[in-house]
Amino acid sequence: MSSGQATVYVVDDEVQIRTAIGSLCEETGHQVKLFASTDEFLAETISGGPSCLVLDVRFPGTSPNGLELQRRLAETGVPIPIVFISGHSDVRVSVEAMKRGAVEFLPKPFREQEILDAIRHGIERDRRRLVHEDTVREARQRVETLTAREREIMLLMVEGLVAKQIAARLGVSEVTVKVHRARMMRKLELRTPIEVVRLIDSIGRGTETTRA
Repeated sequence: MSSGQATVYVVDDEVQIRTAIGSLCEETGHQVKLFASTDEFLAETISGGPSCLVLDVRFPGTSPNGLELQRRLAETGVPIPIVFISGHSDVRVSVEAMKRGAVEFLPKPFREQEILDAIRHGIERDRRRLVHEDTVREARQRVETLTAREREIMLLMVEGLVAKQIAARLGVSEVTVKVHRARMMRKLELRTPIEVVRLIDSIGRGTETTRA
């Protein structure tokens, strides 16, 4: 998911603007989808691969404006990076957009290199997010292979306990702990306690014990 061709979504009611940006993106090897309104974009299924949204701020009629779309996407868990473009100079709007996580806010007219650089940054951000999600997913899958005892030992290791302390806590022999710990480490494909801590931190403490 994190590799492959990126998709750039361009939402602008000015046909000349969206087609010009679309042509630039196609020239740089990106897949492009163009929309005349935020309503059209909301009806689209977002690609599962790396992507970036180029979004105008104002739209005529009843379509949500750019900030409203940004808010809706955040509320529905769609983390697509957004590059705002606007023909109106509005400091308040630009500050709000950036506070909400926009990649860039470019006033029209902008230079070709400016928009291309902003889109590139957005796609790079999305690739990093996808790589992180892949890593977390793989880590969770490995944790799911552990037995209940192996999970107990893993969590006690994360607390900083050594084999002797874990044995005392669980009421088993130190040899038993070492056997389960070795199996757990093999399943997780890890070698040191610090790697176990990092793995659990990466998937979020509290989520790793959901399996009985």
